[in-house]
Amino acid sequence: MKILEFDTLESTQEKAFEIAKENFEPFTVILAKKQTKGIGRKGDFWFSPEGGLWFSIILPKISPEKLEIFTNLLSFLVAKVIFEEIGEKIFIKFPNDLYLNGKKIGGVMVQNKICGKNQVAVAGIGINTNVKKFPEELKNIASSILIETQKEIDNRKFLERVLSEFKNFLNLFLN
Repeated sequence: MKILEFDTLESTQEKAFEIAKENFEPFTVILAKKQTKGIGRKGDFWFSPEGGLWFSIILPKISPEKLEIFTNLLSFLVAKVIFEEIGEKIFIKFPNDLYLNGKKIGGVMVQNKICGKNQVAVAGIGINTNVKKFPEELKNIASSILIETQKEIDNRKFLERVLSEFKNFLNLFLN
């Protein structure tokens, strides 16, 4: 998978759709150190400062009847990788939120969209890995792996693990 890295983006999801419109290359990963307008599932703002893992993957269009199950399975895959990394249970709140110790630490969102002549899907994944502080209004509902476990995550290695699992998952799902 080709990885395009950015220091700051408004949203990896929006950048992925923009790139897909210009030059559709499936399985391109858009990675940002921080997002200024991260997007949640219902278009809500997703707090995504430096320290977290914020990325989107450009995919071929996923049929609407498979989109929900794809999102659920991708959420499970990310939860599995987090569990393997920290050894603590991750709760998935249907359909796409990831919780640790009762606080939201991540989310997965998959959207289909027509980008120019291309019909694509983009899987957006946000994980509060090493985020150290949250705004007052989020402190009771959101946290990070670092805050909850005192374990610092190597975001690059963690991304590589997620992408490796994702490749295996795609081989099963798309074939």
